[in-house]
Amino acid sequence: MAIGKSQIRPMPNLATWIRPKDAKWFRAIFSKHPEIKVWNARTRNVPLDEMDGLLLSGGSDISPEFLRQEIPDPSVLDKQIDPERDRWEFQAVQDAVSRGLPILAICKGLQVFNIALGGTLKLDIKGHNLPEQKDRDVQPLRSARRASHRFQKVNSAHHQAIDKLGDGMDVEAWAAHDGIIEQVRLRKYPFGLAAQYHPERSRIYDSLFDDFFARLESPRD
Repeated sequence: MAIGKSQIRPMPNLATWIRPKDAKWFRAIFSKHPEIKVWNARTRNVPLDEMDGLLLSGGSDISPEFLRQEIPDPSVLDKQIDPERDRWEFQAVQDAVSRGLPILAICKGLQVFNIALGGTLKLDIKGHNLPEQKDRDVQPLRSARRASHRFQKVNSAHHQAIDKLGDGMDVEAWAAHDGIIEQVRLRKYPFGLAAQYHPERSRIYDSLFDDFFARLESPRD
């Protein structure tokens, strides 16, 4: 039986902001999901009201104007902050949460997600930004029993981390050696998962992306 136009499901739309240096990592992931239309806000205007999910990727430190805390030593912050990106991402989080859209947040994305929900950050930590941690799964984790995705070791490279949890956040994993938060989930929400590590850089995390993409709803007619 032929399928009429009214029966064809439009492609789900995914909003994100991805830096050129990170594009190579995500290209392989997106190629596995050709049914998803990716909108990169760095290069085009994104109609947030037409989006079906939000991916928050890694990047530089969040601009001080968006932090909900005092900054005793501004010198610990990156020099290459991007207020335009931060403004877009915080607005995108508000829009996505208000509509219950699937959200996957990575590295800086976890920090944006946490702050948008009322949390704060440790502005400079040690031992989490070593060269061997960037692309290799070497940092051991300990996970909560309820964790939706469990990984024994991760490729976590960052110098900031969650301090106060955002409203409704549950911790799912910590760095085994010092307890730094590495994975959180938004409680009582369809899908709101955030990882401090970089799942885009290794195939061992494919199940996480598959879970996220499976949650994207088709656009409304």
